[in-house]
Amino acid sequence: MSDISTAADVTIEGLEDLEDRYPNSREIRQELNRVRYRSRFRQVLRSTIFTLIVVAAIAILVATLWLPVLRIFGSSMSPTLENGSIAVAMKENDFKSGEIVAFYYNNKILVKRAIAQAGDWVDIDENGNVYVNGALLNEPYITEKAFGDCNIELPYQVPEDRIFVMGDNREVSIDSRNTAVGCVSSEQLVGKLMFVAWPFHEIGTIK
Repeated sequence: MSDISTAADVTIEGLEDLEDRYPNSREIRQELNRVRYRSRFRQVLRSTIFTLIVVAAIAILVATLWLPVLRIFGSSMSPTLENGSIAVAMKENDFKSGEIVAFYYNNKILVKRAIAQAGDWVDIDENGNVYVNGALLNEPYITEKAFGDCNIELPYQVPEDRIFVMGDNREVSIDSRNTAVGCVSSEQLVGKLMFVAWPFHEIGTIK
């Protein structure tokens, strides 16, 4: 049986040829099955790795182009979004007042709630009540009103192509009430936050 002395290095075709020459050889049959299994395993492994790479690439592309995933730091959006929460945004530039938006600011991404659009007049009284175009906003998403860190002259008209944003935690949030942040331009916008992905007990759409 010198023909199979180096069977580990023989190809499937070579082993099949040996099997034809020695049809009753259990050793050749076992070696052929082992080589076939190893070949199938390698094919499945390569296919799995390729699939994982493609899926990861698609996920990164989707996250970059359409659905950015953001981690929340700080408490400026509490109680809607807590420190450490992970939220998914949708890239778009069309926002309605009351929706939560993400935007670039000093090489960071901030998350605030859109309060007023370009041309709207915003006013805030000493108790933290917010008025847009003279109408008091109904804000069920905040737990405590506060005038906050405000150094703009009120009432304030939102400039063209800008949106006025505020954090839900009005006492600590630095937002469009302060010239340090100001109103948000369309060029700064990242997207609209759609739902919370973490922590588990908070998973769901954002209101």
